[in-house]
Amino acid sequence: MKLTLYAGTASLALTASAALADGHLKFTPGEGAFSWDSYSAWAENAPDLSGQTVTVSGPWLQPEDDVFRSVLAYFSKATGAEAIYTGSDSFEQQIVIDAEAGSAPNIAVFPQPGLAADMAARGLLHPLPATMGPWTVENYGAGQSWVDLGTYADQSGADQHYGFFYNVNVKSLVWYVPENFEDAGYDVPETMEDLRALTEEIVADGDVPWCIGLGSGAATGWPATDWVEDIMLRTQPAEVYDAWTTNEIPFNDARVVDAIEEFGWFVGDDAKVSGGAGAVATTDFRDSPKGMFAAPAECYMHRQASFVPAFFPEGIAFGEDVDFFYFPSYESKDLGNPVLGGGTLMAITDPSDATTALMEFFQLPLAHEVFGAQSGFLTPLKTVNPETYLNDALRGQADILVNATTFRFDGSDLMPGAVGAGSFWTGMVDFAGGKDASTVADEIQQSWDALK
Repeated sequence: MKLTLYAGTASLALTASAALADGHLKFTPGEGAFSWDSYSAWAENAPDLSGQTVTVSGPWLQPEDDVFRSVLAYFSKATGAEAIYTGSDSFEQQIVIDAEAGSAPNIAVFPQPGLAADMAARGLLHPLPATMGPWTVENYGAGQSWVDLGTYADQSGADQHYGFFYNVNVKSLVWYVPENFEDAGYDVPETMEDLRALTEEIVADGDVPWCIGLGSGAATGWPATDWVEDIMLRTQPAEVYDAWTTNEIPFNDARVVDAIEEFGWFVGDDAKVSGGAGAVATTDFRDSPKGMFAAPAECYMHRQASFVPAFFPEGIAFGEDVDFFYFPSYESKDLGNPVLGGGTLMAITDPSDATTALMEFFQLPLAHEVFGAQSGFLTPLKTVNPETYLNDALRGQADILVNATTFRFDGSDLMPGAVGAGSFWTGMVDFAGGKDASTVADEIQQSWDALK
């Protein structure tokens, strides 16, 4: 049954790709705010790949799969190559099976770095063209971070650049209602010092600054891990964050404990959290932001990733009824503007001339703009025209990305599952319930030690 379904999906991909490649481009060249000049210049010098095929496999399903095919159509138009995308809801398993069998696609789209790193170590990936690393450093916001995140040890243990990041997301956001801020005379904070001062000012005015909820069924606790990760990036250099996610420094290191306690400054005070500190662990994260829209407001701010508008009340208009700002960095720490998030990366699983040309195509602004004009797509590429994004919310998040100095993946996703999706989650619930940070950190480290 699975094989039949997979074959049917591939057939659909071929049909859609062929139709688009036959000249049915989503956006007419020369029209709109797209970066046509750089695309035209590339197309004029692109190799003639007529008769060749390049295949891409990844986790995107409807509607993102057709959007991605509309991007590939511009590559096919310029080169004559047929570009086929196949999406699968079991991509992580299928790509390993295909690579081991010698039938991998030319390019695989990984939803996070862990599996790509494992496959690189097994010799199942091929390094990117040598020019892509320097290009990424030059053209991506926090460019070196993206190269580092896409660099893994090969079969002999030597580091190679394998991953090109495409379509990412942002977690370092604080949501608020502009009208509430305006009525109270509050300004959007630009530094963490300002955010702490605003928190105290709201309390002094007799109101509640934050809505925070950690509830998520069996996954209860994960929203708190995002808080701690963001705080780690704002209180410690990125290399300390990296060492923490691999347990090179223990979870109960004083720097980690300090970050947990910093989270406690926000979450552990009844006056600062809607419902009081005791309600944080039992409030569902999906219900938590609704307090901003109550009349009168039950809170002024909610820290959460870019997906949270899905849980806002119906009819909420971005820019009018709600907006966001960057979860700010400490001016006194001089650690730049770090961003926490995630994203998909492309890696070569079967090299060819057409594959190299397609990877070059993905360096064009148009290859990002066509996706961003149709879907919730974000890119750190600085040359993308912001006007092409689907809406203002995406434009604002993209601005945060291109101005970031450091980007790091969600730390709990990089940790072993028993820790990142286990003891870290439950430990944060215990901390929100009143257990001290040192004890919580000791217990999480013990769970990590048990895996060794």
